[in-house]
Amino acid sequence: MQALRFWPATQRRQVLGVFTDIDDTLTTEGAITPDALQALQRLKTSGLPVVAITGRPVGWSVPFTSTWPVDAIVAENGAVALVPQAGEPKRLYLQDAATRAGNLARMQLVAERVVREVPGAQLAQDSPGRETDIAIDHSEFTHLPRGSIQRVVDILRSEGMSATVSSIHINGWYGDHDKQVGARWILQALWNRDLDQELQRWVYVGDSTNDQRMFAVFDNSVGVANIRRFLPELLHLPRFVTEAERGAGFAEVVDALLAARTGGNPA
Repeated sequence: MQALRFWPATQRRQVLGVFTDIDDTLTTEGAITPDALQALQRLKTSGLPVVAITGRPVGWSVPFTSTWPVDAIVAENGAVALVPQAGEPKRLYLQDAATRAGNLARMQLVAERVVREVPGAQLAQDSPGRETDIAIDHSEFTHLPRGSIQRVVDILRSEGMSATVSSIHINGWYGDHDKQVGARWILQALWNRDLDQELQRWVYVGDSTNDQRMFAVFDNSVGVANIRRFLPELLHLPRFVTEAERGAGFAEVVDALLAARTGGNPA
C-alpha cells in the first residue's frame, strides 16, 4: 500500500472510468461533502464514467442516483443497479423476481435469529429499503464490539448466506454475487464491455473490508485514508492510499486522475 503520490501518471492516463464505494468513501459523517460532489462532477465533465457500488439498499440509493453525477449506482453488494433516467431511475436486477421473493422470506427468519442470539444486534435503520439482503448495524447508529460482529457473520454463513462487513453494517444475502460481480455485470449491461479485459484501466476507491475483493483485482485500487482502521482485518490491501479521509480522500483521487490526463503531473 503506497501513498497516492506514487501512482504512476502513465497508469492514470490510461484510466477509462471509476468505480467507488459510498459510505465513508464519498461521504463524511453520513453525507456527501461539496469536495466529493464536485469531484464526481469533474469526472463526469471529463468524460470518465462513474459507478458507485454500495452495500446500501436500493431504496436508499434512489435519490442519489437522481441527483449525483453518476452513470449508475449498484446497490446491495452487487444485486441491484439503478440507472438515471427521466423520472424514477431504471432498476436492473441480478436475480429474477421469484428468486428474490423466496430469498426475502428466508432472510427475515435469519435476521430474527441474529437479533435474538446476539446481544445488542439491531437491523440497520435503512432496512425497509432493502430487497435482496439484510443488514445489521454495527457502527452507524449503534455499536457492536468486534466479537459480536464476528458472531453475526458466523450466524449468516451458518444459514448459507454470503456475508461481509462494511464500515457501518454487516450485510448478508443469498447468492454468489458481491461488489466485484456487480461491477462486471453493470459494465456489460451499460457499455457492453468486459471488465476482466480492462481491469488495468479502471479505478476502484474504497474504505473497508467489503472492498477487499475489489482491491485484489484492480490494478488501480485506492483506499481513502480511513482504510487504516481495517488493516488488521484485510487480506487484500489497496495498491495506493490517500492522505485525506473519506470524501476529501476521494477528491484527492480525482485530482490525481485529472492532473495526469491534462499533463499537470509529470510523475
